[in-house]
Amino acid sequence: MPTSQVELLLRAVSRLCGWLYFSAWSLSFYPQIILNIRRRTTQGLTPDFPLLNVFGFSCYVITTGAFLYSPVVRAQYAARHPLSPEPTVRFNDMAFGVHALMLCFVVYSQFWPQLWGWKKTTGVRRHANKLSLSLIWGGMLAVVVAISIVFAKGNAGSDAVGTQWAWIDVIYTVSWIKLLLTFSKYVPQCISNFKRKSTIGWSIQQQLLDFSGSVLSLLQLVIDCALQADWSGLTGNPIKLGLSFISLAFDVTFILQHYVLYGPVKERAGTDGGIPGTSNVLGSENEPLLENGLNQPGV
Repeated sequence: MPTSQVELLLRAVSRLCGWLYFSAWSLSFYPQIILNIRRRTTQGLTPDFPLLNVFGFSCYVITTGAFLYSPVVRAQYAARHPLSPEPTVRFNDMAFGVHALMLCFVVYSQFWPQLWGWKKTTGVRRHANKLSLSLIWGGMLAVVVAISIVFAKGNAGSDAVGTQWAWIDVIYTVSWIKLLLTFSKYVPQCISNFKRKSTIGWSIQQQLLDFSGSVLSLLQLVIDCALQADWSGLTGNPIKLGLSFISLAFDVTFILQHYVLYGPVKERAGTDGGIPGTSNVLGSENEPLLENGLNQPGV
C-alpha cells in the first residue's frame, strides 16, 4: 500500500477516534443526570464534582478555542514547534467541551431540588468543601498573574513571539488549571465512596463511557503525532494527554470500587441505614424505593 494511502487511512482512523471519543465522553454525562432524576435526589454524589467540572470545562473550552481559532496562539505554537506547527487540537475537542460544560451546569443545578420539583432530602451536602473552592479561586488568581506577566513582558500585542512568555503561556496556564481541577474533582467522590463503602448515587455507567473515551482520545493524539513525525505534539497538547491519563486512573479506581470492593449493591428501602454507609435513606415512608433505587410512582 503506498505511503500516501497509509497516511490517508491513519487520518481517517484519527477522525474516527476523535468522533468516537467525543460520543463516548459526551454520553458519559447523561447517566448521572438520569440517575439523579430517577432517584429524585443527589444523595451519594458530592457537589464538588459538578462544581469543579463547571470551572474545569470552562478552562477546556477556552483552551481548545484558542488553539483552534486564535491566530496569535497558533502562531506562537508554530514558533515553539517548528517541526509540527499545527496544534493537535481538533474541532471535536471543542465541541465536546461546549456540550460537557452545558451538562455540568445541569448536574450542579440538581443540588437545588426545588428547581427540579423534588423533595428536600436531609443529609445531602449541597455546597463544595473549602478545598474545592480554594482551588477555583486559586486557578482564577493564576490566570490573572499569567496575564499580568504577558503585559509586563510587553508581549500582549505580539502574534509571533513564541519563545518568550506570551499569550500561549496564558492558555497553557488555563490548561494546567483544567488538569488540576480534573484530578481534584474525583478525589472527594472517591473518598465519599470509601467512607460509605458504597457507590450508590454515583453512576458507574458514566465511568465506563469515560474510560472508553479516554482510550480513544489518547489513541487519536498518538496517531496525530505519528502523522506529524514529531512526538512533541504530545507535550504540546498537555490538556488532552493529561485528561486521558487522569481519567483512566480514576475510571479504573471507580470501576474497582463498584464491581470489586463495594458492590454492586442494590439500594434498599427503609429508614436510616438503608444505604450502606449513609444515614437518611432516600425518599420517605410514603415514597418507598424499589431495590434498584427508583421511586415507585411513574416508573
